[in-house]
Amino acid sequence: MKKIDGHVHTPFCPHGSSDALHEYAERAIRLGFTELTFTEHAPLPAGFTDPVPDKDSSLPLTRIEQYIHDVQEVKKEYSKDLMIKLGFEVDYIEGFEAATASFLDEYGEVMDDGILSVHFLLHRSSYYCLDYSEEGFDELSRLTGSPEKTYELYYKTVERSILADLGKYKPKRIGHITLAHKFKKLFPAPEWDFMTVSRLLELVRKAGYELDYNTAGLRKTNCRVPYPYEKAAVLAREMGIPLVYGSDAHIASDTGADYETYEEMVIK
Repeated sequence: MKKIDGHVHTPFCPHGSSDALHEYAERAIRLGFTELTFTEHAPLPAGFTDPVPDKDSSLPLTRIEQYIHDVQEVKKEYSKDLMIKLGFEVDYIEGFEAATASFLDEYGEVMDDGILSVHFLLHRSSYYCLDYSEEGFDELSRLTGSPEKTYELYYKTVERSILADLGKYKPKRIGHITLAHKFKKLFPAPEWDFMTVSRLLELVRKAGYELDYNTAGLRKTNCRVPYPYEKAAVLAREMGIPLVYGSDAHIASDTGADYETYEEMVIK
């Protein structure tokens, strides 16, 4: 059976580390992985203003060709020991569907893999980053009316991402579908959370998409569960939705992190 880490970032990530591509690859090989996908945050669409303070959410467009070149080089270098795929983590941003489809049309042919994620939420004509900080989540919850309303807004946006027409190169893997739980110890999930996630999973199943089984939540102090959490992951598995392990590593040492949780939950 293939051992895959399908969600790994790179030194091209402005909010990540300077760890080199080969460091991620060599760690994956040491841990017995057979496949690894570099999924750097795709450049944000023209006209969209990054709402985080340092404006560092994504790969700058000016560096995209270097990113593609460097990943292709490391693919060749490690081809005997590890299948490396070139991918992007593409943001679904409500109102920027056409620009996102245009990006995918331009770069889709070079992509081996991809993830479609929601980080940015539209509320009353302004955009907010859901997962930047607990203070940001709190601010958004005051603006929406409550943490429950913020969860609701996130899941509605994920639904739009699943249904959106982004062209033939639209990524077929939905990223960290329960990311709203990142600060759940401070802002508990509403009672209806699982029912809502269940409906999203049905949309994922109908579309023939995969899920990112993302272990980054286990490393977050106020979360300590993967995305999706256990009950949702079990349901996804029972529905026949493929769950692809992703460390969401932003430093080389996190490559393959908590893979045993994926083994226990998905492979058993």
